[in-house]
Amino acid sequence: MPNHLSIRSYSRQRRGHSHDYHQLVLPLRGVINIEVENYCGKVAPGECVVIRAGEMHHFTANEEARFVVADLSDLPENLVQSECLVFSITPPLISYLNFIEKQLEHQVNPELEHAMFNTFVILLGEQGMFKQLDHRIRAVLEYVLDHLADKLVIDELAKVACLSPTQFKKLFREQVGLTVLQYITNERMEKAKALLMHTDYPIQLVAEQVGYEDLSAFGRRFSNHFGLSPREFSR
Repeated sequence: MPNHLSIRSYSRQRRGHSHDYHQLVLPLRGVINIEVENYCGKVAPGECVVIRAGEMHHFTANEEARFVVADLSDLPENLVQSECLVFSITPPLISYLNFIEKQLEHQVNPELEHAMFNTFVILLGEQGMFKQLDHRIRAVLEYVLDHLADKLVIDELAKVACLSPTQFKKLFREQVGLTVLQYITNERMEKAKALLMHTDYPIQLVAEQVGYEDLSAFGRRFSNHFGLSPREFSR
């Protein structure tokens, strides 16, 4: 049934089928081994695999692994235009998958399930279509998002990736399409914007939450990024 979310587990026995609707598989715990179109490999938590309508696919997984499976009659435009069959998902969608699991296991509520599906599709449409990332770079992205308030330097991030600084910078740009510093700045500014819009934190605290001790430096960076000062934006 399309336009539906479910929680599923699979078995170690290789199975295969196709269906007349699109399907997305997003691991919660454990990995799925999948063969679909031109992709054959693992899909892990923090990633999504797209199975288009009519495509034959085969899969195996450990029985204890759990997945959110979304059946869709139509794919969001960003997925239609992308050539990525497996891509990394954003922290908000990762967190939302955990809510979906808890709610679906808690009760049957068709109205709430419909609202959850619609929210899922909106979040899906906001995904940047980053190709499946090297696990070393994925570890760094997770580390950065968890430590935006801290001082983030190349040498320390390279250690997280278990690479030399030169190798790390090269691989990061190849994988993400931005330099390390560009990525960190973008994430800091987006978090600052969200805090200014959705909380009543004073601007000094917002600056500290995204790694700026100097309020003037934060204000300049924010203004250059968004064209408005933090004070103008928060009005």
